[in-house]
Amino acid sequence: MPDHAISTDPAVQAQLDRLWSLSPGADVLGLSRITVLLARVGNPHLRLPPVFHVAGTNGKGSTCAFLRAMLEADGKRVHVYSSPHLVRFNERIRVAGSLIEDAALAPLLKEVLDAGGDIGASFFEVTTAAAFLAFARTPADACVIEVGLGGRLDATNVVQPMVCGIAGLGIDHEAFLLAEEAGTPAEPIARVAFEKAGIAKPGVPLVTQAYPVPAAQAVAAVARTNGATLLARGEKWNAAVGETLTYRDQTGTLDLPLPTLPGVHQADNAALALAMLRHQQTIAVAPQAMQAGVRDAFWPARMQRLSDGPLTRLLGTPPAHGIWLDGAHNESAAMAIADNWPRHVPTAIVIGILANKRAGEVLRRLIGMANKVQVIAVPVPGHASHSPAALAAEAQVLGAVSAATAETVQEAFTALAGAGAERVLVAGSLYLAGKVLDANDELPS
Repeated sequence: MPDHAISTDPAVQAQLDRLWSLSPGADVLGLSRITVLLARVGNPHLRLPPVFHVAGTNGKGSTCAFLRAMLEADGKRVHVYSSPHLVRFNERIRVAGSLIEDAALAPLLKEVLDAGGDIGASFFEVTTAAAFLAFARTPADACVIEVGLGGRLDATNVVQPMVCGIAGLGIDHEAFLLAEEAGTPAEPIARVAFEKAGIAKPGVPLVTQAYPVPAAQAVAAVARTNGATLLARGEKWNAAVGETLTYRDQTGTLDLPLPTLPGVHQADNAALALAMLRHQQTIAVAPQAMQAGVRDAFWPARMQRLSDGPLTRLLGTPPAHGIWLDGAHNESAAMAIADNWPRHVPTAIVIGILANKRAGEVLRRLIGMANKVQVIAVPVPGHASHSPAALAAEAQVLGAVSAATAETVQEAFTALAGAGAERVLVAGSLYLAGKVLDANDELPS
């Protein structure tokens, strides 16, 4: 799926236009181009502050947010590299606690493109090199690096981490992660696990969630082959979610508040971040900072309750149970929403899904999460997406009490005014989520 960005800063936009014209503009897996590109700009990935490297199908971004929040609560300066951005390209690169400024971003992109514009590096590879340059040149206590796609062949997999983590696993990006390749597992979930576990490094702790047997076996096999120290949930650490989050490992027990981010899955992501912190020896973080970080971490478009703004006002009277935004784009993410949704509350879903995603599985989970669900399907602006008409037709088959289409989210919200929904969800794509935040004047910071 092509990736692109726009900027209101002319200097940044000039480099983004240049990047778009030079790169393939699509996901390209492999380490050969990024290795050459980084060598041409002085191998900044070898001069980074201590690195936390996080992979996973769902939850890796939230895990990174919990890591950052706990480290910063302890007074640490933290670089963060994440993707995709929601509204502004700058969201991908957080330097010592703040989103990179346009004045710093434009020359970094230019430097990378000047050095490697002839090697066919992808959008993500150029962005990765620019981020690593920024991180290597600015003092900080830690780097939190989120894998872009997969793990084994992802551009970020050139880093030398002090600890690695793998969040939740599910089937996604099938064209890339399930492509036929000799020597890889045949079962889909095992193959996904194999790809994610490819971030494992010799002698480096690899902290994971608990997975179904085929996935767990694949992760363990890669850890052995790569010489990593495997620390799986349920074996080397564990966590229980109730009125609090109770974390346990061989060094003791921590009782922490539940995250502000809603859902049991977010408590699980927080637990993974805790386990990563507690199974590395480079950076000390006080228990009080861990508690504060778990409680206060925020990650936009992950069951985010939208505030009063230009978009939400189109609904007229605010729904009694709120207007929620989540980038859920695959079945696993949709299941996480459904597991925490009040089944008795009449619900409206505004949904747009990229063309390379399994729309039926997402719709089935979301429509089944409440007794009365209305659906309005929309396109994902600027991206190839399932047609709203096809989504609406499938929603009707899957049991929606009504299903319609709209050209924009604004049009969908206007149509829902007075429709009786007591809770509204916008979901299906992080790119769509970005458009929603922009329209409601809630820019991620």
